[in-house]
Amino acid sequence: MTDRADVAGDTGGTGTGVTDVAALAGALRKAVRGEVGFDVTARALVTMDASNYRRVPLGVVAPRDADDVAAVLEVCRERGVPVVARGGGTSIAGQATGTGVVLDFTRHMTALVELDPGSRTAVVQPGLVLDRLQEAAAPHGLRFGPDPSTHSRCTLGGMIGNNSCGSHSVAWGTTADSVRELSVITARGRRLRLGQGWAGAPDGLRELAEGELARLRTGFPDLPRRISGYALDALLPEKGADVARSFCGSEGTLGILTEAVVRLVDSPRARALAVLAYADESAAAEAAAGLLPLGPLTVEGMAADLVPAGAGLPTGGAWLFVETGGETAAEARARAEEIVRAADVVDSLVVTDPAAQRSLWRIREDAAGTATRMPDGTEAWPGWEDCAVPPARLGGYLREFRALLAAHQLRGTPYGHFGDGCIHVRVDFDLLTEAGVGRFRRFSEELADLVVAHGGSLSGEHGDGQARAELLPRMYGADMVGLFERAKAVWDPDDLLNPGMLVRPARLDENLRFSVLPRRPVDVAFAYPADGGDFRAAVRRCVGVAKCRTTTVSGPAVMCPSFRATGEEEHSTRGRARLLHEMLAGDLVTDGWRSPEVLGALDLCLSCKGCRSDCPAGVDMATYKAEFLHHHYADRRRPAAHHSMGRLPEWLRWASRARLAPLLNTLAATRPLAGLGKHLAGIAPERDIPRLAPRTFTGWWRKRKAATPGAGGSPAGGTGDHPAPTPTPAPTPARTPTPGDLVVLWPDTFTEHLAPSVGQAAVRVLEAAGLRVALPPTLLPRKGAIGDGGTRSAAALLTARRARVCCGLTYVSTGQLDRARTVLRRTLDLMEPVLRAGVPVVVLEPSCAAALRTDLPELLPDDPRAARLSAAVLTFAETLERHAPHWTPPAVDRPVAGQTHCHQHAVLGDAPDRRLRAAAGLTGELSGGCCGLAGNFGFEKGHFEVSRACAEDRLLPSVRQASEDTVILADGFSCRTQLDQLAGVRGRHLAEVLAEALDRADGER
Repeated sequence: MTDRADVAGDTGGTGTGVTDVAALAGALRKAVRGEVGFDVTARALVTMDASNYRRVPLGVVAPRDADDVAAVLEVCRERGVPVVARGGGTSIAGQATGTGVVLDFTRHMTALVELDPGSRTAVVQPGLVLDRLQEAAAPHGLRFGPDPSTHSRCTLGGMIGNNSCGSHSVAWGTTADSVRELSVITARGRRLRLGQGWAGAPDGLRELAEGELARLRTGFPDLPRRISGYALDALLPEKGADVARSFCGSEGTLGILTEAVVRLVDSPRARALAVLAYADESAAAEAAAGLLPLGPLTVEGMAADLVPAGAGLPTGGAWLFVETGGETAAEARARAEEIVRAADVVDSLVVTDPAAQRSLWRIREDAAGTATRMPDGTEAWPGWEDCAVPPARLGGYLREFRALLAAHQLRGTPYGHFGDGCIHVRVDFDLLTEAGVGRFRRFSEELADLVVAHGGSLSGEHGDGQARAELLPRMYGADMVGLFERAKAVWDPDDLLNPGMLVRPARLDENLRFSVLPRRPVDVAFAYPADGGDFRAAVRRCVGVAKCRTTTVSGPAVMCPSFRATGEEEHSTRGRARLLHEMLAGDLVTDGWRSPEVLGALDLCLSCKGCRSDCPAGVDMATYKAEFLHHHYADRRRPAAHHSMGRLPEWLRWASRARLAPLLNTLAATRPLAGLGKHLAGIAPERDIPRLAPRTFTGWWRKRKAATPGAGGSPAGGTGDHPAPTPTPAPTPARTPTPGDLVVLWPDTFTEHLAPSVGQAAVRVLEAAGLRVALPPTLLPRKGAIGDGGTRSAAALLTARRARVCCGLTYVSTGQLDRARTVLRRTLDLMEPVLRAGVPVVVLEPSCAAALRTDLPELLPDDPRAARLSAAVLTFAETLERHAPHWTPPAVDRPVAGQTHCHQHAVLGDAPDRRLRAAAGLTGELSGGCCGLAGNFGFEKGHFEVSRACAEDRLLPSVRQASEDTVILADGFSCRTQLDQLAGVRGRHLAEVLAEALDRADGER
């Protein structure tokens, strides 16, 4: 980086204009005990929040305590460098970005200092995540009232800075309603303890307020979600002259929060959720205010265009989610049913099961991400994310809002806190062109006037930031905005803290994060069908809602295991997306695809694909990683692990042909030789090398066929080696039903060479279910087209060469995409007769099935066979459900533990597996998360500790807690290997469990 940099930039902030960055960094390192990061990665991670804006800071400091904060302010004040406080970085208006020094409170100042159930208060540091406070308060029957949808990663400091609210504000108000005292350090180093009765007021604040009492009494709209501007009316004597409350919502512009005393409320013992269906959102909005006298905890609204298919909601075009509480489940339900009776609805549903409620609430909470794409895939952006009007006027406002959208030829999907009149919406602004940005400005100005006409607030939850501060005069008038400026000067006379926000703001169409991206698409290997083939659009998917920063997950969720293991933003999905964005921008990360910073961030990505399903915006970091590695190592030397494990199918086929399995197993068991081999192969020394099977799965298959003439039908002939005009059915064992559909069983690399027992078990079960099993063809023509299913000449057969199908997974995960495409084209050639016959393809290894479902068509988008094979792929459970629907599995009648494979969760889904387990009497739930081995990841040198930490997150605890008779299920070879190597536990594929039960049942006859 350069030694000198522009400090103030175009944010409107003050400062020296140019500062010596090296001297600033050195002074900070001497002054503070926390981390000081002025490197490219540290800066790139905080250039953006969840807004449309981007600013490049000089550096980042993670203070350890209040003394560190004071030291940073002193160093920066001496040099005129702005300071921005940052929590979870989920702000939607741009207030968590800045050009000076960013204070990151999420690393160290995260403590719950004290929780006093008697006084119903808690003392918290600003970096404490809300969910951690809720977890600590819950055993006492208490909770913190406000709960934004980002509750699993937003911080208390950020909530105070924005005066956040959340879905329960109709019951418990805003964050300001829950604040008792605040410890603050001003830009000039004064330590203040803010509270009621002018406690902690800086010099001049009381005089300012008492000189403007009339304006403070009449200049603020009366509505529950008035977040815009400074809350100076809290300083009125009749409101207790509450300096702490007036500080809430100041967006880090008045002082830096170091500690807070917050109020807790009683948490209902039981809750019920009434889901009320209406014809459209306006009808739902008009009904919301009428429900408030019944005392609901929430009144949330959303329309059909944000609800995924099969969500289980009652029939309608829009819904209100109305939560009620009570001392008992019956009391909560009675209140919910009372609300249903009082509401004029199209349809309704009352849900009392906590798991079912969480599932429905997840739809609402994910809306901030799902709303970033219109139904046709068009991008949509914040900017007018949370305007609020009086609840009684919400229906009329929404109709006029829709009309305004139409007038500007824009689209948006309103949702949000209907009971408080607060609407969230993302609009399909074109922020990439000059004309589109101009429309964005015109729409913003007209919408601000519309909100004001309805007596509303430009911000009802997320603050003004850069998105709305410029328009505050339209809401408050010039005189009130002038009073805001005077208040800012009392607190921060040097304009050091978050300049450009709230007063003397930057323009709403400056600093847009899209303006720095390349104007033309970059050349890429994947097709990115959901993003129009544009890698820039794929990277733009990350809007910063930061669900990947959740430190604890429940249910089947996976994302983001590396962040939970390290706690570092760099190793979150969002952090990696930010670095890719800066790589495309090119002014901070300057090495493009060769960037060591991006490589470092992606190094600990497990390619678990969890973000593909768990990220509300659908970020697919596994694909982005493969893309990056493909370009990064083009014409360069690759790590040894890319050769040893990326080309694993080749090495294992070679070892099989040479009959080297016994020798290699002996060498792997000899410690010195194994150590040398691991060193040369780039394998972690802590790992044991898995043993090769003495006989491959296809070797077993051939021997079985030879012992039973005609066994093993194939769409390409008896053993899968020769073409045939029609499929040859497998013989039916006497104990199975009448033969049914033909299926092709995919011999993936892991099943073939390392775990053939899984393939054998699958054959046993599939045939027991009445299906005919075949293997894929293995003859590939040197010339001609044996793969067309029609070539029959002896010459063609004699010149054909043997080959094996492969999903290309190991090549994809190591970024060897050219080789992956070659392998996949060969696979398609081999599978041609299978595809022509329309035979389903059963894939036992979830990661291989996921690769065929997604990577194959995205790497070969112009080959129609790729889409056909992708569509033909079925999991083991899907095959039984679709092609043997009347088959009853054997009764196992045992509990299960283990983990749903991360690729199965993210790409394939596990509903058929759940139903199959239930039919077999396998009870209990599998955990979510990732096993941490993740193919080559956990074997690579330098990854062992993170790999083990990922396993300790969910998988290993679930297994340790299991009873002795529990079946440990693990369909993935990586999962089974991790269990074996870290816990000494043998995990089994579901097919193995069912096959064993079949054999046991046969033996009992």
